[in-house]
Amino acid sequence: MSREIIGNLPASAEGVKLLRRKLDQAGLPLSQLTASLAGAAQSQADACVLDTIQQEMERLPGGTRRLAVQLRLNLPPEWIWAVLTDYDSLSRFIPNLQSSRLLWRRANVVGLEQEGAQTFMGMRFKARVQLELTEHLEQQRLSFVMAKGDFRRFEGAWQIGVEGGSTTLLYELTVQGCVGMPIALIEQRLREDLAANLRAVQQEAQRRADALAAVH
Repeated sequence: MSREIIGNLPASAEGVKLLRRKLDQAGLPLSQLTASLAGAAQSQADACVLDTIQQEMERLPGGTRRLAVQLRLNLPPEWIWAVLTDYDSLSRFIPNLQSSRLLWRRANVVGLEQEGAQTFMGMRFKARVQLELTEHLEQQRLSFVMAKGDFRRFEGAWQIGVEGGSTTLLYELTVQGCVGMPIALIEQRLREDLAANLRAVQQEAQRRADALAAVH
C-alpha cells in the first residue's frame, strides 16, 4: 500500500545519475539540497504536531529506514478500514500515487500493483511496486511486502486501533532504496509523504462519513 505507496522516490540508478547531473548543472551541492529538504521536513513536522500526527524513524544498516507514523482521529474504525481496502480507488486521493490496481485475491491475501511519481528539480521520477497484502480483519491490520518492484526492500503495515475514546491509525514502513540513491533524499521525502498519506486517508474517510450522514 503504500503506499499504498508511501515515499515515491527516484527508483532507478539511472534516475539517481540524472538527479546528480541536474544538481551539478544548477550549481547546487547535495549538502545544500539535503539541508533545504530538512527545513521542509521540519515545517511539515510542525504541522503534524497540530494535526496530532506522531512520527518516528530508525536508521538501519545498508541505507535502510524504518518509519512509523501515527494519527489520532475522531472517526469510527470501520470507515478507515473501508478506505484502506478500496484498493482500486487509492490513487484518487493519495498524493503522488498515480495508479493502484487489484491484481488478484486469494481469501484474505491480495496482490496489488501501484505506481507513484514525484517531480524533483524539474525532473519526473516514477517507482512501481507489486505488493502482497494480507488483511487481518479481526486485528484491523493490513500487512504488506513487496513481491517485485523498484526498491530493494519495501514492507510494512497499516494498523487501526482505539485508544482513549479515539481511533488511531498507525503506518509502519521499512524501505531500502536502489543502489546509489542518496539516502538523505529518501529520508526527507518519506517524512513528508507519510504524514500527507495519513491525512489523505483521514480526509477521504471523513468525506465518505459526511456523505452518508447527508443522505440520512
